[in-house]
This record gives sequence, C-alpha cells and structure tokens, in this order.
Amino acid sequence: MATDGSSNGTPEKTRPTRRTRRVRMTGAERREQLLDIGRTLFAEKGFEGTSVEEIAAKAGVSKPVVYEHFGGKEGLYAVVVDREMRQLLEGVTGALTAGHPRELLEQAAFALLDYIERYTDGFRILVRDSPVAQSTGTFASLISDIATQVEDILGMEFKNRGFDQKLAPLYAQALVGMVALTGQWWLDARRPKKAEVAAHLVNLAWHGLDGLEPKPRLIGHRKN
Repeated sequence: MATDGSSNGTPEKTRPTRRTRRVRMTGAERREQLLDIGRTLFAEKGFEGTSVEEIAAKAGVSKPVVYEHFGGKEGLYAVVVDREMRQLLEGVTGALTAGHPRELLEQAAFALLDYIERYTDGFRILVRDSPVAQSTGTFASLISDIATQVEDILGMEFKNRGFDQKLAPLYAQALVGMVALTGQWWLDARRPKKAEVAAHLVNLAWHGLDGLEPKPRLIGHRKN
C-alpha cells in the first residue's frame, strides 16, 4: 500500500498555490470609483443619509482614502454636483441649434427630459437642496444659467413684436422654470412618454407666447 498519500504509489507533485492578487487602482481610477459610488449613494439617501464609512466600504478602501482624494464627504459631494450641473447645462445649451423659436422650445424641453432619463441619479441629486457650496452654485442658479441662453432668443422675438425687451429675462425664467418643475414631476411619474411631455410643454409655452399681450392687465381687485 502506498504510504505517501497517492493512490498509485507515485509521489504527488507539489502544486503551486494560486493567490488572488488585487489589481491596484491608479489614483485617477480610485477617484472615479469614489465619485461613482458617492453619486449613487447621494441619489439614493441624500447628503445627510450618506456617510464616509459607507462610501469607503462600498469602494473596499479605508476612510482615509476618501479624505485623501476629497477631504471628506462635503468635497466628494461638491465634485459630484458640479459635474452633474455642467452635464445638464452643456446638454441644454448645446441642443439649442434651431432657427425657429418653437423648435428651440422643443429642443430645450427634450434636452432636460433626456438628461432626466439618462442621468436619473444626477438629477435626483441636483433637485435636492445642496448643503455645501459649489463653483456653479445651486440648482436654482443652474436654471438661471439656462434661462440666460433662452433670454437672448426671447429678446429678439420681443424686439420683432414690439414688446419690451427688458422683460425677456422674466419670461425666460418662467419658461425654463416650467420645464424644470415638470421634469421633477416626470422624474418619478415617467408617464406620459417623453415626446408627449415635451409636446405638451411646448404647446403651453408656445401658444402662451403666441397670444402674448404687449402690456398685460390684471382683472382682479388687487393692483399692487
């Protein structure tokens, strides 16, 4: 009988032990990983509900690694928000390419709805009140930035119709705000379909502008 543990009396060859080696991320790769994880958690739980411990655990690193890259949760959040705001602003302003004002309204509505559909987590983060300051400001200031792009277009239309061009910023804020608030509602409702939502937004905005009075009057008792 074999005494070396083999079944046929022949000594077994020693097999090399395989060790699982963890692939070490570069600093840039680790930073992107933490941003992706933070983005998901902030969208799901909000800023207050997310901890550095949870971010680190999801990334498989220690807390000091998060502090090393971002200085803490606030720094990570600020970068996430700044990226999302730039993404949305560039998407909307880049979409405004048409010559006809009505088509420009369609493009603006679609650009925001496209962003909500494609970057749902990012939009959820943006519509929350931000606990820290970012270089591009709050969601309200982002809407203001987009409205500035629309303001120039409205200004030209107002001039052609003999309206007061100084009121273009007010109407731009109203139009962009209408689309943004509808987008917040559609974020969870997702009904009707995107194209139908865009069509109804443009229907209200365009026909409202089409019947615009140069000097609107109040019909109620209150005048100031």
